[in-house]
Amino acid sequence: MRLARWLQDGRAHDGIVVGERLVDLPGGATTLDVIRDGLDRARELGERLAASAPTNAPAIGSVPLLAPVVPPSVRDFVAFEEHVEGIAVSVDGRVGGVEPVWYEAPRFYFTNPHSLLGSGEAVVPPATERLDFELEVGAVIGGVEGSDGRSLTSEEAQDHLFGFTIFNDWSARDLQSREQRVPLGPCKGKDFGTTLGPWITTVDEVADRFDGDGFLDLEMTVAVNGTEIGQDTLADMGWPFRDLVAYASRNSRVVPGDVLGSGTAGSGCLGELWGRNGGLMPPPLQPGDEVVMTVERLGSIANRVGEPIQVPLIPTARRRPGSPAARRRAAAS
Repeated sequence: MRLARWLQDGRAHDGIVVGERLVDLPGGATTLDVIRDGLDRARELGERLAASAPTNAPAIGSVPLLAPVVPPSVRDFVAFEEHVEGIAVSVDGRVGGVEPVWYEAPRFYFTNPHSLLGSGEAVVPPATERLDFELEVGAVIGGVEGSDGRSLTSEEAQDHLFGFTIFNDWSARDLQSREQRVPLGPCKGKDFGTTLGPWITTVDEVADRFDGDGFLDLEMTVAVNGTEIGQDTLADMGWPFRDLVAYASRNSRVVPGDVLGSGTAGSGCLGELWGRNGGLMPPPLQPGDEVVMTVERLGSIANRVGEPIQVPLIPTARRRPGSPAARRRAAAS
């Protein structure tokens, strides 16, 4: 089953993919509603809709696609060792391999659920000289009866995997590098755009590609203007998705509709290749460039780069003589 969202007649539609057509969900339901109901009920609904799909339903490609879910939150992990090794040089200036702390536990940051793009939408970057893409897969959390998604075991987390979608974590590497000098993680270098799509493929559609350790073996490729840049398999993750979900839920919760990105596949972004190549080759993305990502069984997403938008500048922080503690002591005396 594949869940999708699209624009038609000036409004957003939520539905499923039946063959090459997009079929609306009944009663004004949304893809998030279906995800909350859980995988078994979603499959039953999909079978009913497929059996009665109208012949005049819009064809894929005839209407613009939206991100396939409006998620409560989006977490993005960094789960590919090869990517960590390469990106450390180009973004952080570190040489000498992967930091030992990376192996101890998964790492993630929260990105912006309000800047999601569908396949076919243009990404509008900030003013940047190092625009980049990141080839990932996102896991979508589904509803599980009797569970609030809190502090899950890995086995429990597997049951919360509803489906998967291609995930492009757009990145302004020059902004990201500057921001991460303050050890709080990326912000404006990342939150301007994330592509999800073209739809959500439910977990049963790829169940035969899980290995005994829970890793999902799907081939992944990314191309810029028709030239392949990188290729990897999702099975090269350091942790399977169930472990990422369990870690995200620790002392917290994951809820239906949450999206958890795998992190960038090996050779799945320009920044990693810049670190390995010792310079900006291949070159950073420019307006008009088209990025196409393809993941086996999940489909393809394509986005063109738009012109940056000029935004108001924010003044720098004021500088005051002496430390804050010294000023407080002086004021007290």
